[in-house]
Amino acid sequence: MKFLHSMIRVKDIDASLKFYSDFLGLKLINKSSLEDCDLYFLSEDEKSCQIELTYNYETPKEGYSNGSCFGHFAFEVDNMDDVIEKVKKCGYKFLYEPFNLELKDEQSNKSYKKVAFIKDPDGNEIELIQK
Repeated sequence: MKFLHSMIRVKDIDASLKFYSDFLGLKLINKSSLEDCDLYFLSEDEKSCQIELTYNYETPKEGYSNGSCFGHFAFEVDNMDDVIEKVKKCGYKFLYEPFNLELKDEQSNKSYKKVAFIKDPDGNEIELIQK
């Protein structure tokens, strides 16, 4: 079995495509249309897991509410300092500024990862993890 994609509904497809493509660097792999919506599939490449952005033609004016079950999408970044500059340049704001997260590996050795959180245009949380 292969995990293919995760879908979220978006209120403003242009703002969402800008965030996921321009900011996060995902590529539009495919676009499909149904009778009531357009589906946009984004990923690093055609072999990777995808995010499906669904734009319903009759989107609620206030958008969609984020349920209590969904947590976040996580993306690996090469350099957190570059991300900080890109966040400023693009006019986004951090939900949680970059910080060191202490993790314990299976051998109980401590390791640290630099992480930050940002929100997409619809309020979905995005975790950014430095390599």
